[in-house]
Amino acid sequence: MFTSAQGSKLRVLIVDDSSFMRMAIRGILSRAPGIEVVGIASDGMEGVEKALALKPDLITMDVEMPRMDGIAALKQIMAKQPTRVLMVSTLTCEGAKATFEALDAGAIDYVPKNVTDSKDAQRAFQEALLSKVTEASNSRVKRVIGVTRPSLVRPAEVRPSRFTRKVSCVGIGASTGGPVALQEVLSRVPVNFPHGIVVAIHMPKAFTGPYAERLNAKCSLSIKEGVNGDIVKPGQVLIAPGGQHTSLVKQGANIVMRVAPTTDYPQYIYIPSVDLMLTSLADACGGSMLGVILTGMGNDGFKGMQHLKSKGGVTLVQDQETSTIYGMPRACIEGKVADVVLPLDQIGYEIGKIGQ
Repeated sequence: MFTSAQGSKLRVLIVDDSSFMRMAIRGILSRAPGIEVVGIASDGMEGVEKALALKPDLITMDVEMPRMDGIAALKQIMAKQPTRVLMVSTLTCEGAKATFEALDAGAIDYVPKNVTDSKDAQRAFQEALLSKVTEASNSRVKRVIGVTRPSLVRPAEVRPSRFTRKVSCVGIGASTGGPVALQEVLSRVPVNFPHGIVVAIHMPKAFTGPYAERLNAKCSLSIKEGVNGDIVKPGQVLIAPGGQHTSLVKQGANIVMRVAPTTDYPQYIYIPSVDLMLTSLADACGGSMLGVILTGMGNDGFKGMQHLKSKGGVTLVQDQETSTIYGMPRACIEGKVADVVLPLDQIGYEIGKIGQ
């Protein structure tokens, strides 16, 4: 059941230049209990006008539209009347790049647009749309954070690290709100960081490559999409590839990434699985690891953090106030597996301090 903050139905505005997509999205949402479609717009300019007039709880926004595209419309809406916006993105490299620009501009999340004549594709889109609307309806309206390239010198006021146990690698997990949060975190880790970092963030296959390239251009660290056989190296960040599962194994003196199809790990419903990544990395490094959980829906990462603590590792979790969705951090905090809870803008500095 979806409800707005006032307890009434969740009021949704649909903005898309495709009449087929407008009908498809409206049909899916109108059949869901607790959702009311209050308006339809065929381009970004009309979308802005109706957003300001109707004041919906949530907007689904296409990216590519005539007169005014979705990103320009999003920026106007966030400047004039901040609203939860869910981008509807194509599963392409270009669609991914536009989506990340939209997330930087204040969109809550995105749903991949892959509607064809295939019944399976239509069902997958319907499930993804309803799931994302659920998450977005429970999220905070985002304040756009300007991420700048950090100084490589630790600020004088920063205290010594809270962690005294040995750390030889870092594992980070995130979901909804994670693309922007992870950029904020990694931008504050210095280029000379002496440990390898592995990230699992829930994304489709076409998105993790462009996302890694975007992070690499914006942060001091070396960041790439991981591939099967990659070695975890000091000062490098490996992003687990989307649409598959990633585990880490000890191989001689190295820790090596293993990528496998989802059918190999049917027990994990979130893809890529944060639990699998953290659990296997903790085993591979013998527990000398820092686990980090950022914003996200659900509880993926809790079992991985629990296993990490049992191996002697240390854990850090994003606080509620700065989380877009508090689900994943909440699971760790309520499950008593979080050693330290910090606001988003302090997490990258804390990670950086463990290498000094």
